Amino acid sequence: MSSATTDGQIPASPPSQGAARPAWRALLGWFDASATPDADDATRDRVDWARILPFVGMHVACLAVFWVGVSAFAVGVAVAMYLVRMFAITGFYHRYFSHRTFKTSRAAQFAFAVLGASAVQRGPIWWAAHHRHHHAHSDKVDDVHSPKQRGFVWSHMGWFLSRRHFAPDLGRVRDLLRYPELRWLDRFDILVPFLLALGLLLAGQWLEAHRPELGVTGGQLLVWGFFVSTVACYHGTSTINPLCHVWGRRRSATGDESRNNFRLALITLGEGWHNNHHRYPMSVRQGFYWWEIDITYYLLRVLAAVGIIWDLKPVPREVREAHTAVAS
Repeated sequence: MSSATTDGQIPASPPSQGAARPAWRALLGWFDASATPDADDATRDRVDWARILPFVGMHVACLAVFWVGVSAFAVGVAVAMYLVRMFAITGFYHRYFSHRTFKTSRAAQFAFAVLGASAVQRGPIWWAAHHRHHHAHSDKVDDVHSPKQRGFVWSHMGWFLSRRHFAPDLGRVRDLLRYPELRWLDRFDILVPFLLALGLLLAGQWLEAHRPELGVTGGQLLVWGFFVSTVACYHGTSTINPLCHVWGRRRSATGDESRNNFRLALITLGEGWHNNHHRYPMSVRQGFYWWEIDITYYLLRVLAAVGIIWDLKPVPREVREAHTAVAS
């Protein structure tokens, strides 16, 4: 039986069990994802507090806005970093790596995988494996993303913090395992975010020295451009399953509680058309109709127009027209 509480609260690890694992194993896991933590039946659903300290630290670092201050330039960079990395997650981690809704070159595949990895949502193989598991068990007992099973807190981030889900089910992503560069990106998933944070810090320091009229500092670009935008991007993408399986309208009977939510579609560049997506996940387009705003789809069309991606899979007319109306 799961150790998660019925109201979705995340159980803490008892000291006696948490102490059994050497501290160096947890620290190594920050840098090398192959150092998978041991998880027996009694502890695998518990939060691995040592392993998730960087995740907690990112949230705490956002409070540094009161120390570094704010500038229009820093906020602009934060918004840009949110949008660019949100697109990398929705367009590539989700619609490409998880569902293969279009094709691209190996170089572009890696480039957008790196961009997605900068959002600190682990590597593309890990992300795709868990997402494919979600579609295989949507709102069933084994669906860790479902708020129907363990509540909002668990489906939003509790599962992500537990020992059970640190390692992906590689059997679901055999098509991705043949790319050693993707396996490397998954293993050392902290490297790209670290380099991005360092780059923003150094860029801010250079601008502070050479473009003082911008009023930006290295600390501002680090805190606003990296920490604030990263946390916002994480919570943006992670609201889809907890909220879009509870709030919104259901156009189609999909065998689960997926719903379309216009507000979340705006926040996540089109991912809020969740009932549409569960109706036909093989399509590159989640907004089935012109009035369903799907910014990720529009941007993917731009990439297709310039030849970076191709063979975009549409929504078949029979799927769009033969949906089964259900009560909202």
